[in-house]
Amino acid sequence: MKIRTVTTYQVPPRWAFVRIETDEGVVGWGEPVVEGRAATVCAAVDELSDYLVGKDPENIEDLWTVMYRGGFYRGGPILMSAIAGIDQALWDIKGRAHDMPVHQLLGGRVRDRIGVYSWIGGDRPSDTARQAKNAVERGFSAVKMNGTEEMQFIDSWETVTRAVENVATIREAVGDDIGVAVDFHGRVHAPMAKVLLRELEPFHPLFIEEPVLSENLDSVLDALRATPTPIALGERLFTRWDFKRVLASGAVDIIQPDPSHSGGITETRKIAAMAEAYDVALALHCPLGPIALATCLQIDAGAYNAFIQEQSLGIHYNEANDLLDYVKDRSVFAYEDGMVRIPTGPGLGIEIDEDYVRERAEIGHRWRNPIWRHRDGSLAEW
Repeated sequence: MKIRTVTTYQVPPRWAFVRIETDEGVVGWGEPVVEGRAATVCAAVDELSDYLVGKDPENIEDLWTVMYRGGFYRGGPILMSAIAGIDQALWDIKGRAHDMPVHQLLGGRVRDRIGVYSWIGGDRPSDTARQAKNAVERGFSAVKMNGTEEMQFIDSWETVTRAVENVATIREAVGDDIGVAVDFHGRVHAPMAKVLLRELEPFHPLFIEEPVLSENLDSVLDALRATPTPIALGERLFTRWDFKRVLASGAVDIIQPDPSHSGGITETRKIAAMAEAYDVALALHCPLGPIALATCLQIDAGAYNAFIQEQSLGIHYNEANDLLDYVKDRSVFAYEDGMVRIPTGPGLGIEIDEDYVRERAEIGHRWRNPIWRHRDGSLAEW
């Protein structure tokens, strides 16, 4: 079996898919995208296809190694996301060729379902109490919200109070038994992160996500090690080498690689295994589409330290299309009692509606994240 074609599609709301077809007619799908840089990633996929066409799609480890190491420059969001989508599609092909789910090819599963959480609110944390209650009524046992809006290096106590009140309102709305994760989104710098970590402790967050950008982790190690709140980060890290320093710091309790950014199934499984050796939990990042979620669930199936899964159904970014629009069987991601079952179909376990993908690719997208500014006119982290 040889790879015959590699085709990318940019589809609403902000996703990119790759379709790899073999000379035996076996087709695999992946989701290579950096949010806001979809066209750039698709161009990288096209460049990598020069090597892939004509190769055996089942030699995944060697193909991954060549894509990563064979171009001299390596790592980073664009290359690793391009590799990620291709890697997902290759595993999908291999599973379909052998009529097995990917997790079975990887040694079998340690769980048949995993907890999921629902995003509430939008970029700015407002009107989230109603959405939190609605998520609980739909069966979710955990929610996640943005914790802050713009925040300066040193900000006012009013800004801190507003952030704390947002979390307090959610905790009051859903009670103590629902997990409330708070995402700082990298918007907070080290001086204010120390303050917010302390002030949010009484509300028992499920975890604090990206308390600071990963590159600034060293500046708050003592505060992160001291807080009783679990600390999560990793959506902007792309390889096991990026995660090595983070895991060795002892300041992170949950890692969040994104298998559409962190080299696909091949690399993300290695990152998960590294984390397990440090007794660190896994909560894969996935505010993306159905192929990305199916990929995450195949990894979750065999990763002992996986404890919860992000998913994008109804997320505020999904305006033109939503998670289930591109799959033929919408029941494949049926949420029940705050959990979702691991797909057991061949490959990634989902069937993509190819005609609809092509139809929506005619529309495409040019999604960009907003540009925020502080009152003084300087750029604010989004």
